[in-house]
Amino acid sequence: MIKKIAAITMARNDEFFLSRWVKYYGRELGIENLYIILDGTDQDAPKNAKGVNIIKIPHTEMSRAAGDKYRIGKISDLANDLFKKYDIVIGCDSDEFLIVDPNTKTSLAKYLSKLKYRTTVSGLGLDIGQNMNTEKSLNTKKPILEQRGRALLSTRYTKPVVLFRPARWGSGFHSVHGANFHIDKNLYLLHFGAVDMEMLLTKAEKRGPDWVNHLRRRGNGTINLVTKKCAHGETYIKIARIIQRIFRPIYALDKPGMFGLKWVVQIPARFKKTGV
Repeated sequence: MIKKIAAITMARNDEFFLSRWVKYYGRELGIENLYIILDGTDQDAPKNAKGVNIIKIPHTEMSRAAGDKYRIGKISDLANDLFKKYDIVIGCDSDEFLIVDPNTKTSLAKYLSKLKYRTTVSGLGLDIGQNMNTEKSLNTKKPILEQRGRALLSTRYTKPVVLFRPARWGSGFHSVHGANFHIDKNLYLLHFGAVDMEMLLTKAEKRGPDWVNHLRRRGNGTINLVTKKCAHGETYIKIARIIQRIFRPIYALDKPGMFGLKWVVQIPARFKKTGV
């Protein structure tokens, strides 16, 4: 039996990723099971969001840390309320896509419905970046994975984004308070924040010339790594999953560790089947 599954995100000024978030999770879970909190009453929902549950809240300027805590509090409150009618709740940023390995030949909803974790589960984090030597700026009309081939294996994006019962996420969905950490063997969380340098420069321009100069001078960490480092095959993905399952940083026992290793890998070609 397929369980009732909801997905939540919160966004501000993010039409590009938000519309893709709606398209992907709407296809996987049903458009009526999506919940978007728009940070600002001046914000418009994506054009393809008809049928999505839209919640607008007033925007308040805050420091980054305070804003992160505020946003995750709002999302956790909504998630806990949704458990009155849903069995599973996914929470993630609008540039994050939880996929099930196409080798399973099953949908995300069917796969999650069969899992037996008590509180939460994560997919292995893949931080997708632009290879500046070989990859052009994104064609916004095509799926992203048709245009990008490398990712950084990142503990930062191995997030416990799936809840099976009411709980509270830590800032940025990086942890779940009072819950153990589990990384499923067939789930991946794809992060696209560094997927295009021109896009990053456009965002930086809105924040001021210092941000633009910093990007032009030093680049972006993920983009630099996927451009300069050798890309490994899928064996490294399997090893990284084992490492992150077993090891935890002493300063953050509720998060995965990887000894500071920065492995770049080729994104498995079959992931293109997800349509992301």
